[in-house]
Amino acid sequence: MLLALGVVFLMLATTGWTAVHRPETAVPARAAALAAWATARVDGRPVPAADAPVRTVARFFAGLDATQRARLADGYPLVVGNLDGAPAATRYRANHNALAQTARLEETRGKDVALTPADRANAIRRAHRFESLAEAGRQILLFDPSGDGLVAEVFGDLDAARRVSVIVPGVDTDALTFERSQRRLTAPAGMAQSLYDAELSAAPAARTAVIAWAGYVAPDGVGVDAATGRLAVQGAARLEALAAALPGRASVALFCHSYGSVVCGVAAHALPDRVTDVVVAGSPGMRVGNAAELRTSARVWATRAEGDWIADVPHLEVGGVGHGADPVSAGFGARLLSSAGAHSHTGYFEPGTASLENFAKIGTGGFGSVACANGGDECRGGISGTDGH
Repeated sequence: MLLALGVVFLMLATTGWTAVHRPETAVPARAAALAAWATARVDGRPVPAADAPVRTVARFFAGLDATQRARLADGYPLVVGNLDGAPAATRYRANHNALAQTARLEETRGKDVALTPADRANAIRRAHRFESLAEAGRQILLFDPSGDGLVAEVFGDLDAARRVSVIVPGVDTDALTFERSQRRLTAPAGMAQSLYDAELSAAPAARTAVIAWAGYVAPDGVGVDAATGRLAVQGAARLEALAAALPGRASVALFCHSYGSVVCGVAAHALPDRVTDVVVAGSPGMRVGNAAELRTSARVWATRAEGDWIADVPHLEVGGVGHGADPVSAGFGARLLSSAGAHSHTGYFEPGTASLENFAKIGTGGFGSVACANGGDECRGGISGTDGH
């Protein structure tokens, strides 16, 4: 253990694992929106608090007609778009408005000679990203431009879905990296689109939806933040809120990649029962010694691709550094999935890989045909039928 701990600190000191300072500066537009929302009324009725319980928010919006919902989405987009419990369609409309407005603000900043060239260039990149996210037809469930930005996007009909898959990504995830034109499947939006397409192929009649959820502040690079659980604790609270706020009674499967698996591990004990499956890929650990310590009724699945560098990270936790046992180790107790065809740390959502095919089967309830890591059927033990019961 001491040797492994020494390796961790050696990596922290010599391989670029450095702490990254995140300036905690408030976004004036978001602050102003929250202040305005606090005194907002709908035909004389006060709106719920921005941090009100999901049921309170849902009950309030259920009492509004379409015109009233649209008026709130248009008047308070930076609040309504992030309001757990508000109807998905209302949030999509609000976030479309918020993205368009914020893109214009960033375009203006990009021309401000009082800013440094680097800040102007960053503003232009943000403007382009927000314009892309605001394109017609995109279903943005969450948009907060504060800091590096939080985003979540839905693929499919969330209201009609009987099964919802949620992609929980890892390090270097923010509004700018939410989607990529190159190496598309390494970004949350690309991962989710790939999984949604695979689910449609695996079960064309299934009513599914997939969410690309970059809804927490992720570590910048493989630094100290990535080696500790501080950001995972904050992300877990947000993930729990998302799972509780999804509409209807759809079951939920979480697909947690890299540091995202740390978030899922911390959240596991508090997730609602509707979360039936937690799948981790390329995991540095889930901050527990074994699957039983997650204290969840959900099935826990794990996979690691050939050549994934995460295998070389010491799987331990000492003094808050490290994330505990390796989820693909024999003693952890997860159901081990094949990832044949996937290569490196970012290849799990590539079409044609066993990992993506397995994810799609879990997401659609086709548990009887998932491919286990060793070619046997051990990972399917105790599951009968296509619905997992």
